[in-house]
Amino acid sequence: MIIFKSINKLNKEVNFKANIGFVPTMGSLHNGHIYLIKSCKKYCKKTLVSIFINPSQFNKKKDLKNYPRNLQKDIKILKKLKVDYLLTPVTSEIYQKSKNKKIQLIKKDKIMCSLFRPGHFEGVLAVINQFLKRFKPKKIFLGEKDYQQLFLIKKLIKQKFNVKVIQCKNIRDKNNVALSSRNILLSKKDLKKSAFIATLLLNYQKKLKKNFSLQNEISNIRKKINSIEGIKLEYLEIRNRKNLTTKITKNNFKIFISYYNKKVRLIDNY
Repeated sequence: MIIFKSINKLNKEVNFKANIGFVPTMGSLHNGHIYLIKSCKKYCKKTLVSIFINPSQFNKKKDLKNYPRNLQKDIKILKKLKVDYLLTPVTSEIYQKSKNKKIQLIKKDKIMCSLFRPGHFEGVLAVINQFLKRFKPKKIFLGEKDYQQLFLIKKLIKQKFNVKVIQCKNIRDKNNVALSSRNILLSKKDLKKSAFIATLLLNYQKKLKKNFSLQNEISNIRKKINSIEGIKLEYLEIRNRKNLTTKITKNNFKIFISYYNKKVRLIDNY
């Protein structure tokens, strides 16, 4: 595996005319990332992974400071997976001008996470925009756990870049909890609470598929989740999985949740 700290050097030494797939990450790699990387290796001749903790997508400095970091462990994982290239750029190289740190959202996209984390997706889109402007992979691999993020990145890429988005399924642990780098910040007791919530919503999703009139039960599920000690619900919504509007049917719905487990913010969709 070749490690690049500079995008300019990456561009000089890597032939992006070849079939190269790109997996952007913020490190602290888990099995969800590994699934993305294995998917990339399956579809592409060469695999490029980035590890960059993007400051412009954190709306709280404390959250940025506390974000889990373990670069040496990540490098070992990537070498074991036989990844071809790793990019670990510095912030000053990504954002050479401060005006590039945000890409504005239109009003109808300011829903769910973008309401509760103002500036977050603007920062996510900015870094993806900078990456794809400066090197040209054939495909980019993104997970469904960050579904709203996936939706917005797909929209950006469709407007600006000739890059194919490969959408990869949400990976869960044996207790149904969606894998996240933040999970390591939770105790076993806290993880059990997240497992209860995940199982509750997976069962609700199955019921809705059989009987869509049960969508009105979501208010009772909100109360149940909010009654769990140490859990603070931000939102629980049912939206259209194709366009994220509230125009939902039995065939196009998706359940979205964001909540705090103690001080750790978690998101999921079903």
